[in-house]
Amino acid sequence: MPRPVESLPKAHLHLHFTGSMRVETVRDLAVKHRLHLPDALTTGWPPQLSARDERGWFRFQRLYDAARACVRDEADLRRIVREAAQDDAAEGSRWLEIQVDPTSYAPFVGGITPALEIVLDEAAAASREEHTQVAVVVAASRIRHPLDARTLARLAVQHAGDGPGTVVGFGLSNDERRGVTAEFAAAFAIARRAGLALVPHAGELLGPAAVEATLDAVEPDRIGHGVRCVEEPRVLERVAESGIALEVCPRSNVALGVYASPEDVPLRTIVEHGIPVALGADDPLLFGSRLAAQYDTARDVLGFCDEELAELARGSLRASRAPAPTRAAALADIDAWLAAPA
Repeated sequence: MPRPVESLPKAHLHLHFTGSMRVETVRDLAVKHRLHLPDALTTGWPPQLSARDERGWFRFQRLYDAARACVRDEADLRRIVREAAQDDAAEGSRWLEIQVDPTSYAPFVGGITPALEIVLDEAAAASREEHTQVAVVVAASRIRHPLDARTLARLAVQHAGDGPGTVVGFGLSNDERRGVTAEFAAAFAIARRAGLALVPHAGELLGPAAVEATLDAVEPDRIGHGVRCVEEPRVLERVAESGIALEVCPRSNVALGVYASPEDVPLRTIVEHGIPVALGADDPLLFGSRLAAQYDTARDVLGFCDEELAELARGSLRASRAPAPTRAAALADIDAWLAAPA
């Protein structure tokens, strides 16, 4: 029998706040606030999605917005953070960097500052009481004005830190085909000066040119997804030479139609080029798979042996902003996982 991936210590660096919800939770919140959910979040879950065209992305965004609309008070925000910590802990995650855009929840709790502070406060509490530590990445949206991103970057800086319950990174998400990455460079510069990790999305819905544009404009520490850099050897080599990590989400890539099947996800190519990788679940609420499933896919579909899975886990920790003691303890426990009999 193979070693269980759930007991492999790891870090989780690509998980969106709304998308982290358990499907049971979004259904509970819909009842609580007397809201109607689409069938794809009730009887038809998990939904069948493809975002390779505008129509497919619209369906994905509509479902995401329907779920986000169910989050309407402080208790809801706290529940999502707590359950994300519990779910990650159950799958061996020692360190979680959860991405949140506080703009989405600001109308219900008095503004973007209290929205973020609630999330941070619960992240700190969960880190004390659960078996994983939780920090936050503040993520701006590509479909909003770049000035909004600067506002969020300044807010992120005010809560910057290097431990659980603090902001450790700044990102850029939503439809990669919208907005011009270079126009968000000023927001990333604000975050860079405060020492935050720069973690924009790129190279999922768009190809290697988007990855290269992000490298030029942002000089990121990690890239969310980035898998399509493999389509242009020159860009693939540039990513490898940069030393940045890619947050690869295999099940997400397939669910969104980026790749037709798990066998097509170029994880092996990325790893063989020496690029650090942190596997992530992205949006379990919509894709129906959490963190351990990404490691299962690497093993069962892409042929990664236990030694290679261990190296993926090490890569996730090294690419994280986890405190040194947390990282060292988890790395030692990875060695112990590997030394145990299969």
